Amino acid sequence: MIGSESVTRCGDDTDKRTPLFEVAAEFIRHNIAQGHMYPGLVLQESALSERLDMSRATVKRALGIIASEGRIQRFSGRGFLVAGQFSEVKREDLRSIELDLSTLDDSVGKPSWLRVYDDVAYHVTRCPVFGRCRIFEAQMAEEYGVSRTIVRDVLGRLQERGLVQKNRTSRWVVDPLTSKKIKDKYELRNILEVAALESAKLPIEKLRELSEEIKKLTAQTVLSSEQWFSYDQRFFEMVVLSTPNEDLASYASSNRLALEACQSALFSLGLPPDTQSVVELGQVIELVLSGSTKAAASMLSIHLEKACERTIAQLKITAIIDPPSDFPSYLQFQ
Repeated sequence: MIGSESVTRCGDDTDKRTPLFEVAAEFIRHNIAQGHMYPGLVLQESALSERLDMSRATVKRALGIIASEGRIQRFSGRGFLVAGQFSEVKREDLRSIELDLSTLDDSVGKPSWLRVYDDVAYHVTRCPVFGRCRIFEAQMAEEYGVSRTIVRDVLGRLQERGLVQKNRTSRWVVDPLTSKKIKDKYELRNILEVAALESAKLPIEKLRELSEEIKKLTAQTVLSSEQWFSYDQRFFEMVVLSTPNEDLASYASSNRLALEACQSALFSLGLPPDTQSVVELGQVIELVLSGSTKAAASMLSIHLEKACERTIAQLKITAIIDPPSDFPSYLQFQ
């Protein structure tokens, strides 16, 4: 999961584009609202990926977002069911039923560096949890049906973000995420995010609503990974990204990418989301709402220190687990 960043067109870095998984999520959201995807309808990754001409990984992320919003629910069979009142489960061919395509942007259905970028970024951000990984250009070009020029453009952009590197022999690699790297990133989070909180123009009413939601959680509450990420992202957007310092917000967002991907990979292995982590965010919000920004900043710092310890403890488990089988062939672990 690569967070909610936007990417740009190949020739115009000022033209911001929405990530494909968010395009897919809005498409599903809109068609549920319009009634084209009605209560009881089965939504499957494979059919939706064909209808949207997107990878299954992209559609899977979109469905996870919609599930976290309560618009769809997991199905005991394969896929999801559109939530609401229904008397029976409906299976229709999503490749042919009437759907509103008006929310889709021009990139959908067209092979381009943007589509490749979105999918490659999703996979390479999951690699570091499982060790060093080598990227093969020729196999990537074959996988997506594009030229190696586009592949190199995509990898160059990922290199700018620090997600891939070139080794001494000019081969593309993804370096492993070690305990030291995690500590370094959390140390930087502590500096950046605490500073952002102290300077933020906070959306008080939205924070109150989030606080009330978190107060309903108990020690026995079991969160899904989608719910956990939703709480974490909403807190980050309201508390950190509300700083007027755009550079600070940008650095804070970039620094989180590898950690978010790490957490997503850990969840995919069956490790449960930590409800206590969300409760700690609620404590930060309560201090903000009480007017004690200094105490809130201190609590946020404590939360990040604990989150670092939890992440390192979970990472140790991956040392005895093989990588998932859904990695594309152009990524090979060494």
